[in-house]
Amino acid sequence: MTLRAANPPLAVAFMLTATAFIAGTMVAAKSLGTDTLGPPLHPLQISHGRFLFAFMVIASVAVVLRPKIAQPNLGLHIGRTLFGWGGVTLMFAAVAFIPLSDATAISFLNPIFGMLLAIPLLGERVGPWRWFAAFMALLGALILLRPGPESFQLAGLLALGAAVTMGMELIFIKKLANREPALQILLINNAIGLCIATLAVLPVWTMPTPAQWGALAALGILMASAQTCFVNAMARADASFITPFSYVTLIFATFYDLLIFDVWPDWVSILGAVTILSGASLLAWRERRARPQIKREALD
Repeated sequence: MTLRAANPPLAVAFMLTATAFIAGTMVAAKSLGTDTLGPPLHPLQISHGRFLFAFMVIASVAVVLRPKIAQPNLGLHIGRTLFGWGGVTLMFAAVAFIPLSDATAISFLNPIFGMLLAIPLLGERVGPWRWFAAFMALLGALILLRPGPESFQLAGLLALGAAVTMGMELIFIKKLANREPALQILLINNAIGLCIATLAVLPVWTMPTPAQWGALAALGILMASAQTCFVNAMARADASFITPFSYVTLIFATFYDLLIFDVWPDWVSILGAVTILSGASLLAWRERRARPQIKREALD
């Protein structure tokens, strides 16, 4: 993805819109995974709906724009999509049992796990500040899991597994970065994801209610819209500048949980979320400071 003319205010607007849409997808997933709209759907069926309707939206855009598909690296696309599908499926399973704010906060461990996985897989070196950021974020996750015989959130492990899986997805995203046009990446990602999700859902598929069909469609449309906004945000500002604004997802998720499901975050949720966000923000700050240094070294 090539960087367009820098426009930080517009990039922030795109990213904030993306966060509202992403939190909306989690609301839809929670409604589908509980008995809010009918008998709960299996997480595999929810993720299938996400890819089905998202692909329909992006394919419609592609029909209008007619992008030229230029030498896609199918191996990287398959790896990225496989881990992305696994991550969202685990996250959709988690939000049916734990507050949206907790699941969203745990999802912010993605860059932490991406950083840790980059050490053996990409040969990247990690300094003490990044290790400290990882420790803070993981401590926040431990707080949210509420370790104790009466309060332990077993479903929190699903969200943690989602964060690890999507951290692996980041490795493939790094390998794909700047190689292919954004629309091509979105189109191929959702096409492969639909194939994987369709095969996986066959053993558990049941007929959704009309309300559930509407929620599945909303889930896919919101996800496609979020991806589009995210890509446009990243195209108009450096990742180190714009990424921290994605944490606003937590605010939207908490608000939606309160408004729709009447779930209030307790002090443990707030403490865990603040700890994770502190670690993730520290990591983003270090990434922003390290980038100019890397550029200077490349010019020397």
